[in-house]
Amino acid sequence: MNAKIKLFSYNTLDTPIHRLSGLTKLVCFLLLTFAVMFSYDIRVILAVMVFSIVVLRVSKIQYSQIRLMILYVLIFVITNAVISFFFSPEQGVKIYGTRHDIANLYGGYKLTWEQIFYQVTKFFKYFSVIPLGIIFLLTTNPSEFASSLNGIGVNYKAAFAVALTLRYFPDIQRDYHDISQAQQARGLELSHKAKFADRFKNSLLIVIPLIFSSLDRVELISNAMDLRGFAKGKTRTWYTSKKLTRADYLALGISALILFATVYVSVFINRSRFYNPFI
Repeated sequence: MNAKIKLFSYNTLDTPIHRLSGLTKLVCFLLLTFAVMFSYDIRVILAVMVFSIVVLRVSKIQYSQIRLMILYVLIFVITNAVISFFFSPEQGVKIYGTRHDIANLYGGYKLTWEQIFYQVTKFFKYFSVIPLGIIFLLTTNPSEFASSLNGIGVNYKAAFAVALTLRYFPDIQRDYHDISQAQQARGLELSHKAKFADRFKNSLLIVIPLIFSSLDRVELISNAMDLRGFAKGKTRTWYTSKKLTRADYLALGISALILFATVYVSVFINRSRFYNPFI
């Protein structure tokens, strides 16, 4: 299976990140994400972003696997920035309490340094979370993660549902690729040579069989679980499980320290969630 098909699937590699427990990666992801979402200090956000990129490099995730994800997020962030400025062009002025005009725009809109700084900060907030999500998604074995959740008290039915969800992404991609190849072999044009409207219409012809194949898989999995007596008992054992090691505790400690530092900077240094360079 090529890298295009393995876009969101777990990679079986031997790196320090892959060797961490799935539970550890989830907790670290939540701690670091909360740190980024809590603070509007661009210095803190950039520090977390650099840290996340370093961890991403250590995990040996290929750019070809995350290129499409980054493209979608970039489109979302740019769209969000345009809409934010259109509906609230004075938000930066309200937050920072100063006003430094740059230019007068069409329709009475005014571009200010405060608004630019505010939206640049939001831009990096979004992009600092992306590596964290990628690391968790592509380095976590679904079965091992489910067993870790069950080990801390999460009901095994819910843990198993999480594992199935994580496994479902690569299955959907594989089915979409197979259906797309079959349709193109029959003459359906999906390349860039076709007009956008034609490609969109032809893509709908892939979605319909994809939905039916997904429903068939749901029924197949449901029947297999019933035949094996799933959910008959209050507990279950796992083929894949991993206990927390010293590396796990170190990763948790570093993530907690970053969160603590973020809160400390906001509360005791900036005395606000926002870093104000204009005063």
